[in-house]
Amino acid sequence: MSDAALDTPSESRSRERFDDRVDINPKITNREAFRIVGRSLGYLARVKGLFAAKVAFSLIALIPGLIAPWTGKILIDQVILKKPFNDAEVPFPPYFQPVVDFLRGMAPMEIMLYLTALFAGLLVVYGRGGLGISLEPGRDSATISEGKISAGGSGMSGLLGAIELLVDIRLNQRLANGFRTLLFRRLSRLPMKTIDDHRIGDSVYRVMYDAPDLPSVCFSFTLAPLFTVIGTLIALYQMGATYSTVAPELIWVSLAMFPIALLVTIPLSAFVRRIQQASRAAGTATTNAIEESMSNLHAVQSLGGMDREAQRVESRSRESFRRFRHVVLTGIGVGFIGGALGGALSIFVMVTVATSVIGGIMTPGDYYALIGLAGTIGGAGVGLGMVWIGVQSEVAAVRRVFFFLDMEVETPATAHERLAVREGVSFENVGLTYPNGHRALANVNLSLNLGELVAFVGPTGAGKTSLAYLIPGFYRPTEGRVRLDGRDIAEIDLDSLRSQVSYVFQEHLLLNESIRGNLKLANPAATEADIRRACDAASATEFIERLPDGLDTRLGQSGDTLSVGQKQRLCIARGLVRDTRILILDEPTAALDPQTENALVNALRQAAEGQLVIVIAHRLSTIRQADRIVFLEEGAIREVGTHDGMMAIPDSAYRRFVELQGGDVGTV
Repeated sequence: MSDAALDTPSESRSRERFDDRVDINPKITNREAFRIVGRSLGYLARVKGLFAAKVAFSLIALIPGLIAPWTGKILIDQVILKKPFNDAEVPFPPYFQPVVDFLRGMAPMEIMLYLTALFAGLLVVYGRGGLGISLEPGRDSATISEGKISAGGSGMSGLLGAIELLVDIRLNQRLANGFRTLLFRRLSRLPMKTIDDHRIGDSVYRVMYDAPDLPSVCFSFTLAPLFTVIGTLIALYQMGATYSTVAPELIWVSLAMFPIALLVTIPLSAFVRRIQQASRAAGTATTNAIEESMSNLHAVQSLGGMDREAQRVESRSRESFRRFRHVVLTGIGVGFIGGALGGALSIFVMVTVATSVIGGIMTPGDYYALIGLAGTIGGAGVGLGMVWIGVQSEVAAVRRVFFFLDMEVETPATAHERLAVREGVSFENVGLTYPNGHRALANVNLSLNLGELVAFVGPTGAGKTSLAYLIPGFYRPTEGRVRLDGRDIAEIDLDSLRSQVSYVFQEHLLLNESIRGNLKLANPAATEADIRRACDAASATEFIERLPDGLDTRLGQSGDTLSVGQKQRLCIARGLVRDTRILILDEPTAALDPQTENALVNALRQAAEGQLVIVIAHRLSTIRQADRIVFLEEGAIREVGTHDGMMAIPDSAYRRFVELQGGDVGTV
């Protein structure tokens, strides 16, 4: 259990890094935030058709705003108050004048009839208000982000609104899913050294809950500003065409909301980003704790650690909730600022217009029209200022995705090479030093040829696995070269290289699906005969045939419905199904009985007739059957030879190792 698991809530609060071991510097400046936004907008090119449709629908949705203020004015002045159209009064906008000319001279009820028909038509096409759909958003950053994936909205609720809603949902899903998939592909190609430090729960959180915020960033800096500006220009045009000589101060005061809102909100952005980053990091820590506990539940139960693990998860979860309360409080504060600015504008407009109406300068209908227009302009100013604050949560989330998209990964070439290994692998003055400074290998010189069964042997920490990891490129040597058929593997496309190497790990990595599905993971093109042959070679056929559905039996989580030995044999069979020129097995016989072990080693010897088979092993009964034994100690190759040959040397390092293992030098 990590030290972080023992943190008290107060200690956890002071831990800005939480338990992240890779992404340890999440701070973002305003300049970096703008750069993140710009980079996010580039992803719109992948959905340009849907985005163009969304823009078109949003433009169409502006049409009722051109009509509503003036139909409302006519309804009040000409229908309710029965005033005639008077050209001496405040004029209508030029584009609406044809409607006025058409209605001029009609009786109030006749005007009402035409207005009702107009309203009915607008209601069918545009609806009343907006239309939206979303998943229940929850209250924390994770569920809010997840709910955004299938959310959608429209400024209309009629026929056009229904169509736009479907377009909007599809647009959100395409953007979020593409971004999520891109991140997952990147994470799946992280170097082994990064995978060892990175936590699974963190990856899950970033894929599931951070990636879905990309659409919000894109729309907040395209659709929101664009239509805020367009709506403002339309409202300004209408006010300028009608009220510029009567109440010009309303235009200037409304426009003043833009710089005021920006000056008030921009300084708050860094604080908002910081608490959003902390909230997401705390949520990730909770996901990590749950994933780690559930992945090791057998060990937790066997050690009686259930209550302790529950307390650890509860502590992380409580801290996550506490961090999100900070987000909520900040949102309330920002909302109060926006409300105060909007309220001040509303009071000024209402007093100014009411005074003009009382003084006979304007009509009651003008009051209705002006309140709406000034509110549109001033609200747009406040709203634009709040966009930058509101998007900070999404910027914090998207930064966490870009962090891994920018990491160095094992990137394959676009066109894979066709490799056909004919000779084998060689190591030339190879050294390997880990990022933490630990030297795992030094001055390794070795040639391994096709047709050999080679055993890597040595005490724990000798460098056996590190040496094997260099062959498929899991690690890169820090000194020297690893060559495949004389060619430096650093020059070979990784996918092409790994198509020639099968690595069966010591850990039993099985998926929660059928046995057949697990085997075909290594080779989707494998035939039934290939699968049967591999299972026979790995001594797995007998126990598979006893299962209810044979090869189609579905395994439990990590294959836990099988014994350790059965899982080991399945993993070996999967490595054999892949049918590559190089096969590496890490402790393949550790959980096998002597009879099964002997059958497996014989099968590996047969496989080695056309392959290079490398076995990392401690069991002497496995080691002694190898064609060659490579004995490593403290990261260096001490001896290479056969079992009998090295045992015949009295001061052999290999002989001392065997004797320390309790082996009989004459018979093992």
